Amino acid sequence: MHCDHDIAIVGGGAAGTLAAIHLLRQARPGSRIAVYEPSPRPGEGVAYSTRRREHLLNVPAGRMSALPDEPADFLRWLAGREEYAGGGDLSGCSLPRRDYAAYLGDRLREAVATSAATLELRHHRITALRRHDTGFSLEWEDGRATAGRVLLATGNAPRPLPARGASTLGAPRLLEAWDSEGLATIAPDARVCIVGTGLSMVDVVLTLAGTGHRGPVHLLSRHGLLPMAHAPDSPVDTGLDVDALLALDLRARLRRLRQRVAEAAADGLPWQAVLERLRPRVQALWRSLDAADQRRFLRHVVRYWDIHRHRIAPEADAVLQELRGNGRLQLHRARLDLVTAGPRCVHVVARDHHGNALPLDVEHVVNATGVELRVQAMRNPLLEQLLGDGLAEAGAHGIGLATDAEGRLVDAHGIARDDLRAIGSLRIGEAWESLAVPELRQQAQALACAWSDAAA
Repeated sequence: MHCDHDIAIVGGGAAGTLAAIHLLRQARPGSRIAVYEPSPRPGEGVAYSTRRREHLLNVPAGRMSALPDEPADFLRWLAGREEYAGGGDLSGCSLPRRDYAAYLGDRLREAVATSAATLELRHHRITALRRHDTGFSLEWEDGRATAGRVLLATGNAPRPLPARGASTLGAPRLLEAWDSEGLATIAPDARVCIVGTGLSMVDVVLTLAGTGHRGPVHLLSRHGLLPMAHAPDSPVDTGLDVDALLALDLRARLRRLRQRVAEAAADGLPWQAVLERLRPRVQALWRSLDAADQRRFLRHVVRYWDIHRHRIAPEADAVLQELRGNGRLQLHRARLDLVTAGPRCVHVVARDHHGNALPLDVEHVVNATGVELRVQAMRNPLLEQLLGDGLAEAGAHGIGLATDAEGRLVDAHGIARDDLRAIGSLRIGEAWESLAVPELRQQAQALACAWSDAAA
């Protein structure tokens, strides 16, 4: 059976675009690659679709190259942009995410122009994937196509608002953190409640600050923790022996990390330097934990890990601290319980860890609860079909899809086949660190090498 595509990539956000770039760079002559992405602009997805200048990369520009073997590639691209001409060394700067989307788009166009393969962008949302003798059929609302190999790059799915009554609210009373245009319409004096205090919350606060909002903003989260900032100086070698951690259980690892942070502080080094030492080995650290310790991590440690590992730019942190200092940003450690729409406001009820009610009346509730990790809760018809047909299984602890270390999907029979792989957030259960560009580009390069070798 003749296939329409040799390779089909389902999803054209940052992960899918990085995969397409690397596949094009390594493809054999005549290879046919397709990217299925409903959005008209590849390379954006949820993270990079923002047009607002205040939405910054959470990683310094010097570490954001799309090409593992050319670490200065993003900096070279910036040097050719008029707005950064003569700007000096940008390697330690946190730049607007919209610029990174433009960079990925340019690199994709260059890869298309110089590749021996062809790339087709198809603006369909794939709803089903069915295996046949020579590959797969991809189905959407009113059509279908076939491909020899398929890469799932479906990206991040937002969590629904975790409250009774949430289904009765609609825009503009209830807004999503990633709806920058909707957030920009909030009246300057409006009272706002943001549910969730992670990176999505930071974007919301920066949007409100950028549009001149001056009303009170309430932050709700169960732990009452805010993301930490990057240290202003470049990371240094703290002498942490990461390999020695691999043999320890979770409790012993945390004890050793706290000890090393204290030692670094005594030497005048920031705690961020210790975390940077861990950064390249997070996947190995996760995989070396047994299942029980992984569950303990998810139950007791993950929120503290997130605020230290997924840090924000010092500029963004300065805005948060200023707004907290003048009282316009109020942090509440409480779990959202109920939202009720009234004639002029939304009545919000949260409860603290003692069960006491915290009532708030606001004009807008913003859902900033972050990325959904449980595949069964992602409300994605394609993933539901794959699970239902046995082509895929939920990943460890219900997170993402089950894959091997190379990203091959593990089916209901425990078999991992090379013609169906995943990249990015769908691999988080197996790899844990699988959302950021340093991991995505490595996964994309390894995939391109494997599939180009297989084609040969």
